[in-house]
Amino acid sequence: MAEGQGGEKTEKPTAKKLQDAAKKGDILQSRELATALVVMAGIGWIAVTGPSLVEALSDMLVEALRFRREDIVDFAPADRGWALLSGIALPVSGILLATLLAAIAAPALLGSLGFRPGGFAPKASKLNPAAGLKRMFGMQGLIELLKSIAKVGLLGAIGLWVIWDRLTAIVGLGKAGVAPAMASLGDMFVMTCLIMAGGLFLIAGIDVPAQIMQRAKRLAMTKQEIKDENKESEGSPELKGHIRRKQYEVLNGSTRKAVQEASVIITNPTHFAVALRYRPGQDAAPVVVARGCDAIAAAIRELADASSVPVLQYPELARAIYFTSRAGQIVNEGLYMAVATVLAFVFRVENRMASEMDRPFIAVPDDLRFDAEGKKL
Repeated sequence: MAEGQGGEKTEKPTAKKLQDAAKKGDILQSRELATALVVMAGIGWIAVTGPSLVEALSDMLVEALRFRREDIVDFAPADRGWALLSGIALPVSGILLATLLAAIAAPALLGSLGFRPGGFAPKASKLNPAAGLKRMFGMQGLIELLKSIAKVGLLGAIGLWVIWDRLTAIVGLGKAGVAPAMASLGDMFVMTCLIMAGGLFLIAGIDVPAQIMQRAKRLAMTKQEIKDENKESEGSPELKGHIRRKQYEVLNGSTRKAVQEASVIITNPTHFAVALRYRPGQDAAPVVVARGCDAIAAAIRELADASSVPVLQYPELARAIYFTSRAGQIVNEGLYMAVATVLAFVFRVENRMASEMDRPFIAVPDDLRFDAEGKKL
């Protein structure tokens, strides 16, 4: 039974598994979404700049069919071609830019934007004819075929509906003049493309969740794989024990004893740690018995955990105490209220009068707020 549970991929992929897959080119992507965005961006741009584009094309055609004396005497094909193309360069470049931005937006919306060299690495499976036939005639190929048939059917139905709905207007174009007929035909074309682009978004709305489910299933992990990954990332118990011993060695004997006798440890939570002691009747005010940053702070936290000394995360308070008091000194007078609130909470927790959910909010005076470099905020 345990073996079966370990072999079944029933767990969601971890963040590391997703990152490793992305580095190899296995990312969340949807061609349908990319196609819908590109088509909508292109048609949207044409809908906005269509008249100016048609005018530019008309001017280019008129200019191309016009011959002057200098065109024969001093004929320069390159200059002539550039002069003709420059008139439509701006409208056409606008369409290209809009579609390019839409193509970039598709992977950005799916969180897959970025350059991944692993995606360009050659894969032997892609060159294997047997694997290619399996992809073509396998389940994935069948799914893609059904998607294509559904796409053609949906877009074809939309196109037929639009034509049938505008059939009377289309027949009436023959009785209108050339210019009005062309303008009406252009409006119909743009409207038809916009409606069909909406159909593409409908298809993308089905395809994107399907791609998310397929990728999650493809990258699913077994319980054993998750355990192995945690072991690799966090290290074996032997290695963690070795690191803990090294951290203890950072502290001298008196500091270790002071941490073990502390009332509470306040952390940053990673860069700073201060150990406070307050014994009613013995200490006139809370005393800083140990303080440290980076490696020393880590050693203080580890020793506090091993000695069952409460460790609380109050970043601003930890920095304030670290930069205003040394070991053996009482805390700064401006921090009395904040430290007293923390000590009262620790006392209540130890006497089972409060829980972690009752942790108080601590406000540090503005003139005692520091950043990680010790500069006042």
